[in-house]
Amino acid sequence: MPKAQAKAEPSDLPTHPFRSAIDFEQFLEREHATSPGIYVKLAKKSSGIPSVSRDEAVETALCFGWIDGRAHAYDEDWWLVRYTPRRAKSIWSKKNVTTVESLLNAGRMRPAGLAVVEAAQADGRWARAYDGPASITVPEDFAAALTQTPAASTCFEGLNRSDRYSVLVQLQWITPQRRAKRIETLVQMLADGKTLGASDKSAKPSKRKTVDRNHEKGGRRKASKKA
Repeated sequence: MPKAQAKAEPSDLPTHPFRSAIDFEQFLEREHATSPGIYVKLAKKSSGIPSVSRDEAVETALCFGWIDGRAHAYDEDWWLVRYTPRRAKSIWSKKNVTTVESLLNAGRMRPAGLAVVEAAQADGRWARAYDGPASITVPEDFAAALTQTPAASTCFEGLNRSDRYSVLVQLQWITPQRRAKRIETLVQMLADGKTLGASDKSAKPSKRKTVDRNHEKGGRRKASKKA
């Protein structure tokens, strides 16, 4: 049976396969400060092709201050994942915070990676790292606001997992100074029967954030589990 035809490679950044984590590390040693990013080709486990794994690639990228994007199927043998330098104000997932702490203990963090960590610690983004879909909970102040607006509460309780997460994560990356206003906005949105998820095309999305993608265990499928 012939293999499915491969999709066209992205044109915005170059695409690279790496046979091992060491190969990816050596690339970042040379290019982390000058490259705008790359698409890493990750071989699916079923392919039998030697390749850096998704977890290895994430750890290596964090060491140099880079961040991963979502995995997209390229063909029957490969995934494509976008890796780029972390933007100055991007927010952190708790999963990546935990990973960095392990990398620090192992002495693997490089100066570029340490710099973005220290910047996040200095401006509060480190402390505001957000949960993934499997562990996020409804905060007390938001629950109280929902109770005061029955229409919003009914809408929220009827959301699917993805849309519910899209609402709750807003309250984890918001600054304390803007939290009350964001709760008010979300409650009104829900009272109007709108959501932040793809299932509601009428909702106005919040201001786009640059976020970690490596938190979505239990949510979107990960390449390392799919292969």
